[in-house]
Amino acid sequence: MIPFVSMPPFEYGRADTVSPLIQRVIANNPGPFTFTGTGTYIVGRSGPDAGVAVIDPGPLDDAHLAALRAAVTGRRVSHVLVTHTHRDHAPLARPFARAVDAPILAARPPARTIHASTLLDEDDDETFVPDVVLSGGEVIAGDGWTMEALATPGHASNHMAFALREENALFSGDHVMGWSTTVVAPPDGDMAAYMNSLDRVIARGFSTLWPTHGAPVTAPGPFLAAYKAHRQAREAQIVERLAAGDGRIAEIVPNLYAAVDPRLWPAASLSVWAHLIALERAGRVKARPGPGIDADWILG
Repeated sequence: MIPFVSMPPFEYGRADTVSPLIQRVIANNPGPFTFTGTGTYIVGRSGPDAGVAVIDPGPLDDAHLAALRAAVTGRRVSHVLVTHTHRDHAPLARPFARAVDAPILAARPPARTIHASTLLDEDDDETFVPDVVLSGGEVIAGDGWTMEALATPGHASNHMAFALREENALFSGDHVMGWSTTVVAPPDGDMAAYMNSLDRVIARGFSTLWPTHGAPVTAPGPFLAAYKAHRQAREAQIVERLAAGDGRIAEIVPNLYAAVDPRLWPAASLSVWAHLIALERAGRVKARPGPGIDADWILG
């Protein structure tokens, strides 16, 4: 079982100090895939004229923009960082960056902006363009803080996490969340890429993970081991369902997710599809006529 973590009390729009170098302001956009809302992080010292970075400004929301501007009053924003271009993370980046006169740093937006995650209200901000394109490995330094861009594709092809060296912490975006597993929605989402990215995060040995939605993960070792084991177990269950004769995703999902609210089955269908695509690429299953969400699947 994944040791999910609960969210402590908070107020929308309030800047809470959550570590020596981190503040968080939560946008009022709760939902089944955003949990309590988008958590925007402010990284840096709190003194006057201190230079800070802001991570994932969030959705277009005037109240959240005002809250962020108030939270950085008296400080200088040197960087605006975006983990990926889904619209609960990226749209406010440009209005906020203009207001504080700071550049936006992020991975290049995906070539295809329309994909299955639109079924989950997780489509991309098609207008998003970073000022500085990150590919992973870049070091971003500020006033008393240092971050490294860590490419973590899977949930989205352009997903980028940010490692804060001074606290051995990772701003994990939607790659790892403490309250839920991550949606991997093809074709932009890729399960094989996700598992590879997860292994890279595990290998780094971070002390804390700060997801954009929900509470921090303060014991990443066992949490990430359980996260990975869950995905591996789900893959094995999908193979078992194929062996039992379930040949379509619409047949697999009710069996595997019988205890889950049926309203979440569309998300589950996308996750199963992502697993099947990875299995098909590995030569373990075959799809007729091709690896689409409505395909007929058999063991290879």
